[in-house]
Amino acid sequence: MTVLVLGPHLRHVSHNTATIWVETDRPCEVRVVNQEHGLDAGARTFTAHGHHYALVEVEGLQAGARIPYEVVADGETVWPEADSGFPPSQIRTLDPGGGLRISFGSCRRSPGTVEQFGHDALTAMADRLRKGGDSVAWPDILLMVGDQIYADELTDEMRAFIRAHREPGELPVEEVADYEEYTYLYKLAWHDDPAVRWLLSTVPTFTIFDDHDIRDDWNTSYTWRQQMWSQPWWKDRITGGIGSYWIYQHLGNMSPQDRATDPVYKALRTASDSTGDAGAVLDEFAEKADKEPASTRWSYAHDWGGVRLIVVDSRCSRLLTADRRGMLDDEEFEWLDGRCQGGMDHLLIASSLPVLLPRAIHHAESWNEAVAGGVWGKTAARLGEKIRQAADLEHWAAFEQSFRALAGGVLAVGRGERGPAPASISFLSGDIHYSYMARVTEPDARSKISQVVCSPLRNPLAGVFRWANRLAYSRAGSAPFRVLAKLAKVPATPLRWRMTDGPWFDNAIATVEISGRDCDVRWESPRDGGELGDLARAKVTG
Repeated sequence: MTVLVLGPHLRHVSHNTATIWVETDRPCEVRVVNQEHGLDAGARTFTAHGHHYALVEVEGLQAGARIPYEVVADGETVWPEADSGFPPSQIRTLDPGGGLRISFGSCRRSPGTVEQFGHDALTAMADRLRKGGDSVAWPDILLMVGDQIYADELTDEMRAFIRAHREPGELPVEEVADYEEYTYLYKLAWHDDPAVRWLLSTVPTFTIFDDHDIRDDWNTSYTWRQQMWSQPWWKDRITGGIGSYWIYQHLGNMSPQDRATDPVYKALRTASDSTGDAGAVLDEFAEKADKEPASTRWSYAHDWGGVRLIVVDSRCSRLLTADRRGMLDDEEFEWLDGRCQGGMDHLLIASSLPVLLPRAIHHAESWNEAVAGGVWGKTAARLGEKIRQAADLEHWAAFEQSFRALAGGVLAVGRGERGPAPASISFLSGDIHYSYMARVTEPDARSKISQVVCSPLRNPLAGVFRWANRLAYSRAGSAPFRVLAKLAKVPATPLRWRMTDGPWFDNAIATVEISGRDCDVRWESPRDGGELGDLARAKVTG
């Protein structure tokens, strides 16, 4: 009998379509069915590195549909599992007249004990939906903005798998090494918690990676890249990380139309059908995606009614050469800027890394970039690079030209220079292990421009780092770094913003609630018993 290794995951949805992703233990025909509703859609698996995957495209659905489904592999039902105790998984299409609720967060450690990482916000949300059913408000979209897995901070379960997979002391120590080990990370993250597995099967989910999905400080600088590619084990590590991300996360972010024309997907299916395994094709693609960032676009955008969600890759598409530095390469930024347009009620720009940081951190990072770039000489530049890597100074503020370009495009939209101004423009981010909201105060714009951060889902910041970030959050804490940035000849920021809500250091999940031209956000945190409770609320358009 075919076994469902991972999934089903309800991924890209629209008003009339849905995508179901699965991994099975052998090649097979996968079908998503519900006889009562006339639902019967299928796909053949493809194989990469001995693992078997299928994406089932379901079309012709009604908007706002809630259709229970089963997964059948080669004629046998493999989902739902018998006596699971969970309600039937549903395909949930979007309702153009019902508003939009997007729940999001980042930085989730799994598995692990409550003593290690606290209660899991995703588990808490799953439990509330399971128990409350239609009596509670469901998210229309779950957006995970980075660090879905930790490839360089291993749990005991992952260490045991590595010990069985390779020789003791084989490099890299205390980190995953290749595609096979990455697949087990995904299994630990998305299979071992029944509540989270059920949640991913019934709430449409979108993702983007951050550094720990590959390695801490991934693509911090040109120097960092040189250091990593000098390691003999790095090629297998980076190709395994990017290749597994493409299959386990990125494939489900694409619309059916984009996937149908995607050359990588076509090449993998062709290689799988002709040779039995597309692993070599996947590795070749992944290595090129790392060495030639412009060859692949990981960012994506979807419109739902009056809402445009742009999810930005702020890791793999960085421009890092000996003479140029950018958060995005030229092609990626042109793509992003082309989608920052008016005419929508709300524009949401999701980036794993916050665009608007506490001012002290923003000035520190822009100062550090200038120093590492040589503004104070070669000796200071070497010291600046060491500080950059040690202190993780690699957010948008550390790519000053990219920050200014993004700010300029957003201001143009907010002023109505690219069509009717949206009611709100919001950056949705994670990464920094605390949550807050910041509002742009200058220059004036017709749109309300905000930064909404929710982090972590499950990986709280240690006490000493909380104290340091509280200091950075204060107005007094920013003054010394503002002076340093000025001394390093960093231009004044094109935006001014104020931290209005937070910081909160709890494990949390945030929900952006949109209705017409109104937009609110709510942060919730799992309490001692594991149940979600309100942490804070804010009105984005207020």
